[in-house]
Amino acid sequence: MTAAAALRFATRKYICLGYIKHMNRMAALAEIRFGLGLTPGQPDESDPKGALKAQLQGPDPGLASEAFANLPRGIDGIDALRDDAMTRKALLKDGTPLKGNFKPKSRQMFEADVAAQMGWAATTTASFRERLVWFWTNHFTVSIYQGQTAALVGPMIREAIRPYVTGNFTDMVLAVEHHPAMLRYLANDVSVGPDSPAGRRSHRGLNENLGRECMELHTVGLKAGYHQADVTSMAKILTGWSVAGSDGGGDNTGFKYRPFAHEPGLQTVMGNTYEGGEQAGIDALTYLSKYPTTYQLIATKLATHFIADNPPPHTIKRIAYVLSESGGDLGAASAALVDLAEAWVPLTKLKTPLEYVISTVRAAPPLPRQPPVNYIGVSTQLGQPIWGAPLPNGWPDVAANWDGSDAILTRINWAYGYAARFEGGTNGLQPADIAASSLGPLLKPATSTAMASAGSRREAVTMLLAAPEFQRR
Repeated sequence: MTAAAALRFATRKYICLGYIKHMNRMAALAEIRFGLGLTPGQPDESDPKGALKAQLQGPDPGLASEAFANLPRGIDGIDALRDDAMTRKALLKDGTPLKGNFKPKSRQMFEADVAAQMGWAATTTASFRERLVWFWTNHFTVSIYQGQTAALVGPMIREAIRPYVTGNFTDMVLAVEHHPAMLRYLANDVSVGPDSPAGRRSHRGLNENLGRECMELHTVGLKAGYHQADVTSMAKILTGWSVAGSDGGGDNTGFKYRPFAHEPGLQTVMGNTYEGGEQAGIDALTYLSKYPTTYQLIATKLATHFIADNPPPHTIKRIAYVLSESGGDLGAASAALVDLAEAWVPLTKLKTPLEYVISTVRAAPPLPRQPPVNYIGVSTQLGQPIWGAPLPNGWPDVAANWDGSDAILTRINWAYGYAARFEGGTNGLQPADIAASSLGPLLKPATSTAMASAGSRREAVTMLLAAPEFQRR
């Protein structure tokens, strides 16, 4: 081989090796940035972008799996709340102490749903799609701490979020605003039109919570420039949107329209007039869901979630453009995210506590015969209780809300406790293996060196889980 030929061969080899290294890095980043983290033995994708986009095709895989089989529907949650109230009343009448003698059905449903949904998140191979489920669940926040919704949030995610994460935004808006979880959380089930038959008889009044939040947080946002009169009119339009159990004529989700509570007459929202009835609410929400500032709002939130705490304006503009051109196609918007170069800058986002826990369990699953992770307890311990955001605007999506020294120390303390599961070496899973499978080429040499010099497997795993590159996505 001539010197020139040898040089050409070496150059091609160098370029090839560089390309392979680049693609391995992209494959790891695809699962960490867009998904919920790598799992042991997960093969590198030769086409990371294509693999992410493939997850946007077809129905939600969780709904088609055994993971959510036999979980309650929304109407079952409404029935459970009724039964809990009756049981509580009977026990109190008999003088039986509630503590130790009564565990509400609604609480049992909540715990079963959390176990199923967190278990799915910890194992799914479609974790980009699952992250989108989490994103939209947070966008349409319902807290279990208000409105007796513990048995309803899980069904709402399965009935009103999962089916639409790659569909049309309008369909998701209508499904969520109809759902008893949202109606109870924002007290629309007790909102009565003052001039409706129910209002004139009971003298109950209007509750504007849903009318306000469906505009400010769910659709057009404050940039739309609407006024208080628009909020009041929207609230009147949504009167009659209520809930009912199986004995009250509710549908499978527990929704029931009550015309006798609906405010009669014409209502005007942002210049559009609606005649009344349930259809008025559908028409108004459809209009709001397609408004230009709606696309701007959700584009900003998507870019902030997937790209950076302060995403470049052109990335927001690109996603908003795709939403506008497609009429609110969320699958197209998600695919557009994947194509943005800025979304592939590694490890710019700090994981929220729940993201951190799930990525830890994905990286280092509990060993056989070990107890399952107490997701409800640990999420509360780390400051992000599951489905428990304090306000309707959901959990914050920027590092400043999660990177305080006390918050990080609490994470590390939990990581040290979790790492105890891997002390002893009986399963053959070495800390270096966990590091390689969870971060791949994103593992920093300093972290690898520190782990190698650790005094025990537990300390080595803790060093990995506490490392900056594992804390970020």
